[in-house]
Amino acid sequence: MRAGRKQIGILTAGGDCPGLNAVIRGTVKAADRLGCDVIGFRRGFEGLVDPVTFVPLDTDNTFGIIDRGGTILGSTNQGRFSARAGVDERLALDPELIGGVKRTISQLSLDGLICIGGDGSLAVAQQFHEQGIPMVGVPKTIDNDISATAFSFGFDSAVACATDAMDRLHTTAVSHERIMVLEVMGRHSGWIALHAGIAGAASVILIPEIKWTWENVCQKIQERDTQGKRFSLVVVAEGAELPEGGLVTRQETTAREQVKLGGIGPVVAKELDRRLKRETRVVILGHLQRGGPPTNFDRALATQFGAHAMRLVIEEKFGQMVAYDPPEIRAVPILDAIDQVKQVEPNSAAVIAARTLGVSFGEYPPGTSPLMLSLTERAARDAVPLEHDV
Repeated sequence: MRAGRKQIGILTAGGDCPGLNAVIRGTVKAADRLGCDVIGFRRGFEGLVDPVTFVPLDTDNTFGIIDRGGTILGSTNQGRFSARAGVDERLALDPELIGGVKRTISQLSLDGLICIGGDGSLAVAQQFHEQGIPMVGVPKTIDNDISATAFSFGFDSAVACATDAMDRLHTTAVSHERIMVLEVMGRHSGWIALHAGIAGAASVILIPEIKWTWENVCQKIQERDTQGKRFSLVVVAEGAELPEGGLVTRQETTAREQVKLGGIGPVVAKELDRRLKRETRVVILGHLQRGGPPTNFDRALATQFGAHAMRLVIEEKFGQMVAYDPPEIRAVPILDAIDQVKQVEPNSAAVIAARTLGVSFGEYPPGTSPLMLSLTERAARDAVPLEHDV
């Protein structure tokens, strides 16, 4: 750290995803040109308090990391800095933890702290801001469920991974006339399932935002059989609720932990096998969606986020988060970003397009006309003529 230069802290919190290192690199390069020094805190928020663990970052030790997955700083998910237990439930941080963070900020003479994280991590950043800690947020989630930004980095990479899996499952489904079920991430929103399902030519897409029935899914597969297409691809988000109600979870959690979802894929596959007497296989992508190098889109977006986050620190626009509002990168209050989970609108353009292509979301039997229902409902919602809406 050099005298007379602003000192900026940066950390990566929550689950890892492709593009974290690109944000770090973008921040460091921007800081170097703006005459600032950057300190990277290890293990997320945990690195801010006993024991304080950090490393100075510069253009040399961040060279060549733009295409590297994961995070060179490491991260923790939940731990002592858990500020969210569910969709709406917020948890207050221990005042002693906040005090420890303030001491670290003071001892290192930090002029600002950049938090790269998802909804839960940004909820922590918001509490820091409310306690007078100079915070700037960068949205990170493969689920794309952070409000106030059109896309978060990591999402495009996760969709690319899921689409590649769909392509591979398609060939074996055709060869053996099987039903293939792919479970993807998506706790409260079905963005990955929707986009990967469209890109990977799924027959059925099941997401948390749209209620579905076993009968409608089975009828869709049977319809394909009558058309000579004796194979089907079903993609399901881990947070999709079963028709009889309830989510499929992996294990019990404490009051301060988020419910650990996962396992709906095998449930769907088993039930389709039982009802249709058809050979059905299931694949759970799991953490494969989080790993590996970022796509070109995510590299570009993450790098821009890093540079603009640095700009917000210089301009002392604390309590703000960088957000992608195509084609601009804007600043929005962190509080607005965590106010509610961004979900798929059941009559959005992407859903309507999928229905037009014959994709079933399990909410209508194949004999109905969901396309016209979607268009009518969407026109009424937006109160504009259809020709301006499609």
